[in-house]
Amino acid sequence: MSIRLYIGNLPKEVMERQELQEVFAEEGDSVSTKLITDRKTGKCRGFGFVTVKNDEQADQIIEKYNGYQFKESPLKIEKALPRSKNKGESEKTEDESKPASRSTGKAKKSRREKDKGASKTTSSTPNSSGNDAVQPDPRWADALTQLKQRLAATSNS
Repeated sequence: MSIRLYIGNLPKEVMERQELQEVFAEEGDSVSTKLITDRKTGKCRGFGFVTVKNDEQADQIIEKYNGYQFKESPLKIEKALPRSKNKGESEKTEDESKPASRSTGKAKKSRREKDKGASKTTSSTPNSSGNDAVQPDPRWADALTQLKQRLAATSNS
């Protein structure tokens, strides 16, 4: 059974998978690497994956290469979380890029959900003086005044 390892803290200058493969060349052909790049720019997103044959080899690589200086950046290597089979609402989840030891079991809101929630909570009445009276939109103030006058005239008749 193959084991997938998360490789974090990769420098943005890494452009090709072969550069990462050279770091693990000493481990032999049984190790394969995958560099995660930005679709638009093609630059490294700062992480990648290494796939090894078994747990023993995974533990050896973690022990040997965790903290290894690669282009002046210390690598962070951990066992990766399993891929989610159900992609559901999003095309790719961030779960596959996060290491297993970071999972806390708590559901965190995505940035988009936080932004939606923030816009709902910040949209309060335009009058911030604390009055319960709502001020009309100045663009429609004249039309609203005329409408109130007509309503008052019809209800008095």
